[in-house]
Amino acid sequence: MKRICSIYRSSKRNEMYLYVLKSDALERVPEPLMIAFGKAIHAFDMVLSPERKLSREDITVVLENLDKQGYHLQMPPAEDEYIEHLPEELLRRNDPM
Repeated sequence: MKRICSIYRSSKRNEMYLYVLKSDALERVPEPLMIAFGKAIHAFDMVLSPERKLSREDITVVLENLDKQGYHLQMPPAEDEYIEHLPEELLRRNDPM
């Protein structure tokens, strides 16, 4: 089950993305979610299939959400995930010793 998907980034929250079927655009996204999401800025289009790997999302969940509700919301990573990926030198600079 391949799906052509459009990915939009939020104007309100960094690293928040909305996946929708390209053919539906934003039509199936509930209005309260769109208000919270802010302006949807088109990032790119891509073909999704069960074999494709996504860096921060489970492809099975994304495809199920697209089929059932017409969209998938990718939330920003938790703050401790940001810290986990910071370069060592930045962590050392901020260490109060």
